[in-house]
Amino acid sequence: MSVNIPTHYFTEFARNIDLLLQQKNSRLSDKVATGNHSGEKASPVDQIGKVEMSDVTSRFAPMGRTDAPMSRRWVFPISSDLPQLLDSFDALKVLTDPKSKYVENAVNAANRRRDRHIIGAFFADAYTGVNAGSTETFGSTVTTSGGQNVSVSVGGSASGMNVAKLKEGLRRLMEADVDLEAEQPYCAITASEHDDLLNEIQVISTDFGAAQAPVLVEGRIRRFLGINFVHTQLLTTGTDDAAGTSTACPLWVPSGMYYGNWQTATTDISQRKDLQGLPWQAYVSMTGGATRLEKERVVRIWCR
Repeated sequence: MSVNIPTHYFTEFARNIDLLLQQKNSRLSDKVATGNHSGEKASPVDQIGKVEMSDVTSRFAPMGRTDAPMSRRWVFPISSDLPQLLDSFDALKVLTDPKSKYVENAVNAANRRRDRHIIGAFFADAYTGVNAGSTETFGSTVTTSGGQNVSVSVGGSASGMNVAKLKEGLRRLMEADVDLEAEQPYCAITASEHDDLLNEIQVISTDFGAAQAPVLVEGRIRRFLGINFVHTQLLTTGTDDAAGTSTACPLWVPSGMYYGNWQTATTDISQRKDLQGLPWQAYVSMTGGATRLEKERVVRIWCR
């Protein structure tokens, strides 16, 4: 065998490109109200407040007047983009065209960005008024009987997610006259809260009634107490009502939240002739915004 044969050795580069672990699809955008808009801001809904009837106590009395309270919610667009460059020299070394994976990776990022917009709007200030001149705050961490915050100490001092907190959250919705027969509530949780619920005997045992039997599907908690659970690791933490750091888990009905599309995620693959090496650019952009439509339709559950 010739001693020069090593000169014919070659390096074989990967034929497959795999994406690393990540949340790929939007977990929340199909669980809120949505709409399409244009312009610098939009009013997704005009709201009419509750009115009450009065009893007629005399004959031929002057007729009074009742003015229903009016309100308007506003949503503002946020533009996001993700440009990725692939050097043409690198492309020569890869047998599989990676541009489609670059785009897929970027679309996944767009889906997560949409969820982050919604998560951020759960407890943020909501803009109201004729021209968005007023704001509605979600409220402090004080958990009064009429508030929308479930204390971190419900069901145990500085505790994680538990049945007592879910029941208290449902009570807050029902107390506000949210029609739970017309629309199903959702609760977003992380892996930590899911693990907490797996330790709750009322969740995993069928001894508490046949209605609870389908709560576990292949080891995952999908539904309990009529609440549909949504798993996402994008939830934010904050200072709870016990001055500690907790995860803010939203419990809501779809009519309580809104996501407005100005531009859905669009993709473009083009070659950058203005850069050395003439690299390819995978560009994805989107514009949208989220807002809370009515505070009483959303509950914040503090979980450590």
